[in-house]
Amino acid sequence: MKIPTELVGARVSRTSFDQQVRVGFTAYRYGARTRLDAELVIETGFTLRDASGSRYALEPGGGRELAPVLGLFDGMVTGVDVEGHGELRLVFDDGSRLTVGPDPCYESWHLTGEGVTPVLVGPGGETPWHR
Repeated sequence: MKIPTELVGARVSRTSFDQQVRVGFTAYRYGARTRLDAELVIETGFTLRDASGSRYALEPGGGRELAPVLGLFDGMVTGVDVEGHGELRLVFDDGSRLTVGPDPCYESWHLTGEGVTPVLVGPGGETPWHR
């Protein structure tokens, strides 16, 4: 599967929470045309290290405990990698890091939208990964 490097340079334009965590990304070309409008849907536990270095182990459906995700709003993605069987690692311009690993029994994350190659990490993960 392809590592979604198209996210580099995109900003977090929206977040929402229910039994999933959704993070929207938007990037523009010169002339204000949309280059990327994508959504990451997280369906399993994940970690977030914020700009101050605080680390949070979060679960979708966690209500108020998901508040640290709001700190990603308007942050720019500066690095993307996927390791192993589908551990997504996003790095942001303020030093924040979001990591979502594969789940042995359920879909863990997927990325869809305009300007990205769709990715779905199913139960147990996916391999191989390439740029």
